[in-house]
Amino acid sequence: MNTIKAIQKLVPNAVFDIEGEDYDKIKWYESNKEKLPSKSEVDAEIVRLEQEFKDTQYQRDRLSEYPSIQELVVALYDADDKAEIDKKRVEIKKKYPKPE
Repeated sequence: MNTIKAIQKLVPNAVFDIEGEDYDKIKWYESNKEKLPSKSEVDAEIVRLEQEFKDTQYQRDRLSEYPSIQELVVALYDADDKAEIDKKRVEIKKKYPKPE
């Protein structure tokens, strides 16, 4: 899956098939306007995507604890609810800080 994602990021409109994750088993279609990225380019993109995933873990952690859409809608009409939601968001951001 990482090889597929890397190629899709490097050549967004590419048409290709692949068996598993094996770079050597990529079938690159002639209809592609761009050439198949090299194995080293794909490997570098995989590393970059994995780092990006790690760097954004805090977002996924926060999402699971943030108030629901329903809670946010209710808070639009009730100042006390809004204050509670603001307090909860601050606590979650402290718990899962954005990396520098």
